[in-house]
Amino acid sequence: MALSGKTVFITGASRGIGRAIALRVARDGANVAIVAKSGVANPKLPGTIHSVAEDVALAGGTPLALRCDIREEDDVRAAVAATADTFGGIDILVNNASAIWLRGTLDTPMKRFDLMQQVNSRGTFLVTQACLPWLLQAPNPHVLTLAPPPSLDPKWWAPHTAYTLAKMGMSHVTLGLAAEFAAHGIAIDALWPRTIIATDAIKMIPGVDAAQCRRPEIVADAAHAILTRAASEGTGRFFIDEDVLRETGVTDFSHYAVDPSRPLLPDLFLEPDA
Repeated sequence: MALSGKTVFITGASRGIGRAIALRVARDGANVAIVAKSGVANPKLPGTIHSVAEDVALAGGTPLALRCDIREEDDVRAAVAATADTFGGIDILVNNASAIWLRGTLDTPMKRFDLMQQVNSRGTFLVTQACLPWLLQAPNPHVLTLAPPPSLDPKWWAPHTAYTLAKMGMSHVTLGLAAEFAAHGIAIDALWPRTIIATDAIKMIPGVDAAQCRRPEIVADAAHAILTRAASEGTGRFFIDEDVLRETGVTDFSHYAVDPSRPLLPDLFLEPDA
């Protein structure tokens, strides 16, 4: 129950990895701000902030459902203020919200380009900026962003320059803020899955079979392992979920697989043997 009574602010928490992290910290008895645009059920995308709030309560946490578009500064600052007013502060921020479009330059409308930049790098910067006054007061503050290790390898850029720019933007925000606030005791890190995770986002990846993916719970368990460490242990690190769990003693990962009999697909931005 390491996070009992801690307040965790999670963006993109209405489904997928964000929801899984919300439920994992709830099992410790955490206060969970469930931040996402999905306030009303969508037949194409299951899950809303309200359904996750119900799940968080059942798991043992105290939920706060907040409809928020992280592209909108007023939305973000209102959500942060509501969280701090409700729970008395913010201990942990998880920047999970992200937009994806895996197409080449000629097949990328500028509307999609702008969406990814606004949600991914700008959204991560904005939400972190808004939470920082509270994190600076927290006894063991963490910021964890779902972003890959930074890379300039052209093979990750050529197929989808716009998405790579947006996603690596989150990585570079992590690098910069970690260095800027290193002396203030906030652990500002990133986490990325070794394999593709079975979320709605895989529908955007041509040829990916969900049976060759892992479930979001592996990322949630890794996030929990990071967020329960002392912030003084370090900052500016780029963790891989499987490596984090190996450090905690996990040796069998088969229960995370959607279909343990199928080979797993490595995620983007990682070498197969990295």
